[in-house]
Amino acid sequence: MPESTRSDGRLTNQLRPLRFQNHIAPHATGSTLIEWGSTRVICGVTVEESVPRWMKEQKVTGGWLTAEYSMLPYSTLQRKQRDIFKGKLDGRSSEIQRLIGRSIRAAIDLEKVGARTICVDCDVLQADGGTRTAAITGAFVALSLAVTKLMAEKKLNENPILKSVAAVSVGIVNGQPLLDLCYTEDVAASVDMNLVMNSAGEFIELQGSGEESTFSESQLADLLALGKTGIIQLLAAQQKALA
Repeated sequence: MPESTRSDGRLTNQLRPLRFQNHIAPHATGSTLIEWGSTRVICGVTVEESVPRWMKEQKVTGGWLTAEYSMLPYSTLQRKQRDIFKGKLDGRSSEIQRLIGRSIRAAIDLEKVGARTICVDCDVLQADGGTRTAAITGAFVALSLAVTKLMAEKKLNENPILKSVAAVSVGIVNGQPLLDLCYTEDVAASVDMNLVMNSAGEFIELQGSGEESTFSESQLADLLALGKTGIIQLLAAQQKALA
């Protein structure tokens, strides 16, 4: 039986069009603009030749990787106030930047980085669902470009990247499991889930919840299978962008 199409004409297991525009920020060590459907996120990586104070105090060796995430005021239909205007980071942005940090730290051997801090900045230019998954997927490409530059400058002796990392959303809309939700699908979803995985097929993080709804074990299995097919495509797209 053919799979039902969606409002944008996609199949249930089809990603939105994906494009990477590398070296978008010339002053960053590595950068890319990830365009995923109508979602656009600039991911930039810069490197500081020092580590956080807590690492020195606790005598932790190696380097550190931290992430920041923000949505630009014009990224949504209604203007979004900057966090600086409110005097603090909102809960959603704080949660997402921690997720990005955890996800990208799983991609790199921090011992091989040396006493450096890698700063990953993800700024949403346009939001149409999946900004956190786009930020993670784009951040890995920016990190890879940064590592290539550091190795070319002889600042790193060996490549610290362990495995590629990508992220994708899945959900259940009108009883149908879907891959890579756009905004209208996201708000209509009875179940919403984000998967972060590496190129070894291992999970880094799963974020799933029923929106005033529940889901069965078989539905969870369907969502995971759908998410894995998406991750495989994303990893291939990353490698193509880095080639």
